[in-house]
Amino acid sequence: MAKTNNSRLGRGLSALLKDEPSVVSASDKGAEKLVGNIVEVDLKKIKTNPYQPRTNFDKNALEDLVKSIAVLGVIQPITVRKIDDGYELISGERRFRASQIVGLETIPAYIRLANDQEMLEMALVENIQRQDLDAIEIALSYQRLLDEINLTQEQLSHRVGKDRTSVSNYLRLLKLDPIIQTGIRDGMISMGHGRAIIAIDDIDLQLEIYEKVIADNLSVRETEKLLQLYKKPNAKKISKSKELPNEFKRSQLLIAENIQSKVEIKRSQNGKGKIIIDFSSDQEFERIRKILE
Repeated sequence: MAKTNNSRLGRGLSALLKDEPSVVSASDKGAEKLVGNIVEVDLKKIKTNPYQPRTNFDKNALEDLVKSIAVLGVIQPITVRKIDDGYELISGERRFRASQIVGLETIPAYIRLANDQEMLEMALVENIQRQDLDAIEIALSYQRLLDEINLTQEQLSHRVGKDRTSVSNYLRLLKLDPIIQTGIRDGMISMGHGRAIIAIDDIDLQLEIYEKVIADNLSVRETEKLLQLYKKPNAKKISKSKELPNEFKRSQLLIAENIQSKVEIKRSQNGKGKIIIDFSSDQEFERIRKILE
């Protein structure tokens, strides 16, 4: 089993950790000697991050990290902040968990001083930079930064190093039904699918399309093409007729998909109505006619 090398601790830092546990802010005596250094910290003195945005930890990836640490030790230090009775994780929870499983007593840590707001911001931004965070976790992290740190979208884009359009696209995913959000998190559909489905305001229709995307294994492009077949009547037409019930909307979408052409169902308040099928040429008319026959 790999052992972390305590000899890398400087004599002054070792004494500081032992004799001056009260260093919790930049104004405290000895803070300048502690902050910004990488030291070996007792794993038992580290508390997990209450602001951790990551909710899913891949079991296989964690097992691989455990094997690596058992052989090579912890290569990349975790980041912690000093608190009254020890330390609190800012980033590196997988490394922290894996080190506990391996049975290490200490772990290399980069020490920061931070208040709760700074702690939250550092944890969120650090996690957003990771490649394996799913799109919904990123979106939720963005939303927390907006709500809890009181950032504007422009400020947020600078903080995370993303353009504003990219930030906005992630945030829009949170408007999807929770079932569809879960589908993105579980890898059932991609962020691209989610962005396409957002174009439909009706939640029931969103779920209908989501289920079809999964059932037919549609690509993002195929999903976008499917959505183009369904367009709501314009505002003027809506004002003159009763809003279509959801079962009629679903039927409208199904018919449009089957004949691969735009379909519009009009229904009056007394239940009477008509189905309008668009075609752009005689050839397309013949194609639709054969399908209907």
